[in-house]
Amino acid sequence: MTTPTNPSTKPATQRVPKPKWLRVKLPTGQAYKEVRDIVSEHKLHTICESGHCPNMGECWGAGTATFMILGNICTRSCGFCNVATGKPLEADPFEPGRVAQSVKLMKVKHAVLTSVDRDDLLTEAAKYGPKPCAPFGTRARKRRWKR
Repeated sequence: MTTPTNPSTKPATQRVPKPKWLRVKLPTGQAYKEVRDIVSEHKLHTICESGHCPNMGECWGAGTATFMILGNICTRSCGFCNVATGKPLEADPFEPGRVAQSVKLMKVKHAVLTSVDRDDLLTEAAKYGPKPCAPFGTRARKRRWKR
């Protein structure tokens, strides 16, 4: 007598490893720790953290970060973005100075700033944009670019 076989069982297949470029490396290293400490100490927001970026370890490990000004709560709910949506806290007038100090401590050649949408501030949000650049001086603004 033969035993019935279950047609829903499939033969075991060998697991195919994922390609190396698809794997996210855990954040490690001294540069990562320094960036994390600067961001934490100065109570700053980054799109890396707020957006849950899978490449944060790679960027912070290289000593770079993208700072997000005007808080970490957005007034819009874009489908592609992981930043929290809701009613933002009041804009911090001291944030631009903390961002500038952090960039100086990181000793980077350039800084990337982004912002959450602040529909609650209407046109007032624009006054926060250029301020982070002010503490760096005017050298960059005076530079003549060759074409």
